Amino acid sequence: MKQLGISIYPEHSSAEQDRAYIRQAHGYGFRRIFTCLLSAEGNKERVMDRFRETVQFARELDMQVLVDVAPRVFDQLGISYQDLSFFRDLGVCGIRLDIGFTGHEEAMMTHNPYDLKIEINMSGGPKGMENILSFKPNRDRLIGSHNFYPHRYTGLSYDHFIRCSRSFKEEGLRTAAFINSQAATFGPWPVTEGLCTLEIHRELPSVTQAKHLFATGLIDDVMIANAYASEEELKALSEIDPGMLTFQVELEEATTDLERKIILEEPHFNRGDVSDYVVRSTQSRVKYKDEAFPPHDTREIRPGDILIDNQAYGQYKGELQIARKAMKNEGKTNVVGRMIEEERFLLQLLEPWEPFRFALKK
Repeated sequence: MKQLGISIYPEHSSAEQDRAYIRQAHGYGFRRIFTCLLSAEGNKERVMDRFRETVQFARELDMQVLVDVAPRVFDQLGISYQDLSFFRDLGVCGIRLDIGFTGHEEAMMTHNPYDLKIEINMSGGPKGMENILSFKPNRDRLIGSHNFYPHRYTGLSYDHFIRCSRSFKEEGLRTAAFINSQAATFGPWPVTEGLCTLEIHRELPSVTQAKHLFATGLIDDVMIANAYASEEELKALSEIDPGMLTFQVELEEATTDLERKIILEEPHFNRGDVSDYVVRSTQSRVKYKDEAFPPHDTREIRPGDILIDNQAYGQYKGELQIARKAMKNEGKTNVVGRMIEEERFLLQLLEPWEPFRFALKK
């Protein structure tokens, strides 16, 4: 089951603010929380009390909290990888190792008696994961997540992200990646140029980032890395169907009621005999073959346009298409709408026979 998550940083906020954010996210179906001990500074007991307070509140709402640590944090807190009772007492469901040990330690940690998840860093490539697997971990407790990157231009390249994510999925491990809220103002570190896994996501709406990650088929959980996301973002993210690409569109004023129904209410899938020029959804031309499709908005076609062939196109009338490339329009195709610009790149993830939907731009 795919999940959404948020991040909290108790050392940079108040308990009241964190509880309000957690409660709001929970109300929109978010079930995971990321938090970080790497950046926690100050009196150890005071810091831990703040974490425990917030974690306990989240657990009361049945939310899963994982905390980011590294070997130096173990040293600072006097913790051994052989005894994870500290994290049990903290109330978290697991720990994320931003930097790992040698592989043997991680594997041994998965055999802890507290049912704690051990989440390993996916962004450095598969070798660390393969090394851990060679030491026979409890795979039910081993999961992975990517890094996020506060510094502009340092986020992962898409090709590297795909390679790393695919290697984890091929081993049957649960995966996660981070997206950037455009409304949030802070993270664990002073640099706040957005927090995301993929550099290409940094300026995109959070809902577009999440759609992209889910559409790769390689990411199970999508986490908002910075705090606090707006309620508008939380709501929009909660409405995503992780199993089906939904493209936001703007419709032309002259689009008829029938064309509008075809776009927004009829099921669509990308035909298996794919074209370089268009995505074809052809069932509407069968269902509405006896209906009239008068010509309108027959301008030249641009990438991202939503098209429905009009009655001048004979047996093709009523067929819906999405333009991948610019094309001439000989007056036989109605331009009925347009994908929003920031989501057009998602078309390249649409596979043959894959279903998809449209929704009006919000």
